[in-house]
Amino acid sequence: MTHLVELDSRRRVTLGRLGNPEHSRYLVTEHADGTLVFTPAVVMTAHEAALLRHPELVTQIETDRADPAHAVRSKARRPR
Repeated sequence: MTHLVELDSRRRVTLGRLGNPEHSRYLVTEHADGTLVFTPAVVMTAHEAALLRHPELVTQIETDRADPAHAVRSKARRPR
């Protein structure tokens, strides 16, 4: 489906009801002919990206969250 959108005086556009409401960030690619392609994007911290590079840790976290009884108990003493 094609929609006509107009830029305001500051060259901004409101997408209104266009697109998926869950997408709030996009990467925009401009082609040589002026076509703009908006691709939904997700931003994450460097720590999140580092974690995702270790799928075994992600699996362990998901397992522990699903059944906390499998989690390893800390031996650290808690202050009273």
